[in-house]
Amino acid sequence: QTRSLLGVFEEDAAAISNYINQLFQAMHRIYDAQNELSAATHLTSKLLKEYEKQRFPLGGDDEVMTSTLQQFAKVIDELSSCHAVLSTQLADAMMFPITQFKERDLKEILTLKEVFQIASNDHDAAITRYSRLSKRKENEKIKAEVTEDVYTSRKKQHQTMMHYFCALNTLQYKKKISLLEPLLGYMQAQISFFKMGSENLTEQLEEFLTNIGTSVQNVRREMDCEVENMQQTIEDLEVASDPLYLPDPDPTKFPAHRNLTRKAGYLNARNKTGLVSSSWERQFYFTQGGNLMSQARGDVAGGLVMDIDNCSVMAVDCEDRRYCFQITSFDGKKSSILQAESKKDYEEWICTINNISKQIYLSENPEEIAARVNQSALEAVTPSPSFQQRHESMRPAVQSRPPAVRTSSTGSLGSDSAALSALSLDSLVAPDTPIQFDIISPVSEDLPGQAKSSGQSGRRTNPFGESGGSKPETEDSILHQLFIVRFLGSMEVKSDESPDVVYETMRQILAARAIHNVFRMTESHLLVTCDCLKLIDPQTQVTRLRFPLPNVVLYATHQENKRLFGFVLRTSGGRVESRQTSICYIFESNNEGEKICDSVGLAKQIAFHAELDRKASEKQKEIDRVKEKQQKELNKQKQIEKDLEEQSRLIAASSRSNQSSTEGQFVVLSSSQSEDSDLGEDGKKKRESE
Repeated sequence: QTRSLLGVFEEDAAAISNYINQLFQAMHRIYDAQNELSAATHLTSKLLKEYEKQRFPLGGDDEVMTSTLQQFAKVIDELSSCHAVLSTQLADAMMFPITQFKERDLKEILTLKEVFQIASNDHDAAITRYSRLSKRKENEKIKAEVTEDVYTSRKKQHQTMMHYFCALNTLQYKKKISLLEPLLGYMQAQISFFKMGSENLTEQLEEFLTNIGTSVQNVRREMDCEVENMQQTIEDLEVASDPLYLPDPDPTKFPAHRNLTRKAGYLNARNKTGLVSSSWERQFYFTQGGNLMSQARGDVAGGLVMDIDNCSVMAVDCEDRRYCFQITSFDGKKSSILQAESKKDYEEWICTINNISKQIYLSENPEEIAARVNQSALEAVTPSPSFQQRHESMRPAVQSRPPAVRTSSTGSLGSDSAALSALSLDSLVAPDTPIQFDIISPVSEDLPGQAKSSGQSGRRTNPFGESGGSKPETEDSILHQLFIVRFLGSMEVKSDESPDVVYETMRQILAARAIHNVFRMTESHLLVTCDCLKLIDPQTQVTRLRFPLPNVVLYATHQENKRLFGFVLRTSGGRVESRQTSICYIFESNNEGEKICDSVGLAKQIAFHAELDRKASEKQKEIDRVKEKQQKELNKQKQIEKDLEEQSRLIAASSRSNQSSTEGQFVVLSSSQSEDSDLGEDGKKKRESE
């Protein structure tokens, strides 16, 4: 009966264990889902906060949308905090009790069951050995051991059985607790979560949500209206664009515009693949200033095809294709054959390139000027004169080198000062003056006919900043200021007396850069010292250009854009021998133009005072030399006078001694004369010498 009842209890414990495992898995899923919900809510709030940092290609700075999402992010962040609190409460109130019951109580039942089974088996084995004791040959020692074994096993079985039965009885109560306590914790956590939500969802938030809902409905209505308008526009365009679907529309209905100075569209370009074979490639072409550009499909930007300033364009027949025309550059070194899709595009391309080649695009009203120039529009598509005639007619009378980028003082593109007349501009900057956009050493700019003197030869600069034992020329300078600048361009000017020269040069260089799409600028370090201005390569520390400070005669900053500054350098020799030329250099700095001008002014003042000090020092040295010479002359005169006095004293002493010995001298003289008569000529000379 006990064994049967024990089996019922064990079956009930197994059922409880199976059910609790399933319930534990379900509650663990709730806990995991709550953790995931909390993490996802926090991530959503973080992404909403980062919306203002996003840069959408088509989205502008919508402050209303940004502020709305920031408000939502704030509310969702509070909800995320509530979800995090709910996750913590579920872990403590729901998962902890059922985990304890599963890991502690159910495992204890299994352990006691195993111990009870072992004790029962040991008791059965002991009883079996006790039953085998013989009645004939009784061994007291063996009997005592078997009896002791039975006693021990029976006691152990009884004790284990009581603990096991107690645990089985207690399991019925623990089952109820393990089922109700997690559910109670779950419900209390949810109630606490909803209370926090009701506290956060105030009336102000409800009003905000109501406004947002109204805004969403308004946006949806606007979208529906916009979609309806776009559908209507599509239908209208389909009806209106039906004639444009033809590759070659009727020119009477769609006449060509002959006064254009800009044109863009698809053209077929002829590429030679062999001596007699060629291929055609379709690309998108467009004009930009005085340049013809092309852009292949998929490219980010266009590339230069040809400079069409002063070019030649004519209609040609090519490989039995229609609407072909040829563009030839000014120097005749480059040409390109293109094919248009229709006669209208064909005529417009030829007229546009003709207008650009005459540099009409530089004027204020290019279309009006083009209309006056193109009086006979039909002649624009006829073959133009031969290239050689056009080239000779447009070649300057004297041209020492191929033309660089040239500016015209009559052009008004980019002009900011309307008060300067054409005459005054010509007095500042000569027309057709070439502009240099890159830094080139002055030695390399000499004309072919000029011989380089030894003083003009370029000095190789140590790229590591060392002089190899020689003292740097700016080491003694008390002023060293370094600025980061970008070279915009330089050109020769006719005057160096007014800042208007610098302003006009800035205007022409900026206009030429905009027209000819010159965007690259060379960055350098400008070193201002008391001796010179140096342009130094920031990477190799090599001196690119050196401007002696005395030759810098004028410097100024742009009146409006303070980042632009320039200076005029007066040099000897230029395009004409034996005359001084003035070159204006224009730079752009990081809003330090005035600082650079102040630094140059300070350097010139220091150099001026140093020159004054040097002249005063030289004058003082000259005075000291004259004084020293005069002192030497005076000392020499005194020495001569002293020598004369000494000689006078010697002569006086000798005269007194001569008077005292006159008589003796006569006796000696007479005797000497008698001896001389006996001696001969040699003896007389010896005597005279004695």
